Amino acid sequence: MDLKFEVSGRISRPVSDVFEAVVNPDKLSGYFTTGGAKGRLETGATVTWDFHDFPGAFPVHVVEVEKDKRIILKWGANDPETPAPYETTVTMRFEPTDDGRTIVTIAEEGWRETPAGLKSSYGNCMGWSQMICAMKAYLEHGLNLREGMYK
Repeated sequence: MDLKFEVSGRISRPVSDVFEAVVNPDKLSGYFTTGGAKGRLETGATVTWDFHDFPGAFPVHVVEVEKDKRIILKWGANDPETPAPYETTVTMRFEPTDDGRTIVTIAEEGWRETPAGLKSSYGNCMGWSQMICAMKAYLEHGLNLREGMYK
């Protein structure tokens, strides 16, 4: 079994606005990283993301950033059953629609086939789905859906 998933949604903003809401740590902290984000997503950078539901800053390794098109990240798999830590790969794609909206697609893969790997993949699938919903509310209406959700 290959543990991977893909989620997507449409946001009523141009690609440049949606892309900037992910790469800019101040904006990302406004709707997703409930404990804050540090560092702009740029190719080769290592930034940190902190979440109230998983306290402690997570290092996020930025593999590639293609402006307004794609972001590839690697981060810890949260699979305590394996003897050595490993990372999963997250790919975010940003596609313009004919009516000026943006389709955001987030895929993650690379978990080991363990019960903890499976559980972690389900949790991250939920988290990335929430991110897209929260980003939509933030960019379209100025709302932070995750505020107070975990703390």
